[in-house]
Amino acid sequence: MIPSQLYAPASYWDLSQEVKDTIVNGCGTGGWLGKIVPDKIYGLRITAVCNIHDYMYQVGETEEDKQEADSVFLNNLIRVIDANTDMWLMRRLRYNRARIYYEAVEHFGGPAFWHNKNPEETMGLVFEYA
Repeated sequence: MIPSQLYAPASYWDLSQEVKDTIVNGCGTGGWLGKIVPDKIYGLRITAVCNIHDYMYQVGETEEDKQEADSVFLNNLIRVIDANTDMWLMRRLRYNRARIYYEAVEHFGGPAFWHNKNPEETMGLVFEYA
């Protein structure tokens, strides 16, 4: 599948490769922990799907933006699997793995989405609860 056949905001396709390289890093988080998340699902490369998801997390600003990014992620995973998998058993295995990737970002992607998005005026403040 050609990456341009995937869904992404128009602003993603307009970025230069140099800018994309500073924003996206494939599947998983940056650093050593991200290296344990493969960019392949049973041999099928999904790096472009993960890069679009990274970008949408970078530019997103609301909880709705996060939900949209996660939905686009699953949709694009399904597109890649459908376009590149003929055997029904492999398709089923890849769908199941895609669901795991989706559930991981849906449930545990909050810190990555909200990273560096706190308003400056709240940085360093301690909130007290009654």
